[in-house]
Amino acid sequence: MNTQFTRSRNDKMIAGVCGGIARYFNVDTTIVRLLFVLAVFLGGASPLIYLVLWLVMPEEPAAYTAPQALPDHPRPVEQWKYDPYTGEPVRK
Repeated sequence: MNTQFTRSRNDKMIAGVCGGIARYFNVDTTIVRLLFVLAVFLGGASPLIYLVLWLVMPEEPAAYTAPQALPDHPRPVEQWKYDPYTGEPVRK
């Protein structure tokens, strides 16, 4: 079970609320979505609950993506002695 109660960035139809709830409780997202739809037909409070959760639940942080291009450097890559990101010696 996850310790963070956040809206999903990847598994979302509208706002990611159902995806976040499903990940938190470690169940399939489809089950959570079906429960929300059933709640609309049975009780009617589901859209209001969804809107409140949409406003209250924070969105999960974005995953870090490494830069794709090498930085501008006066010497070609073949002449580098140290890696500009890690500072380790470049082995050829």
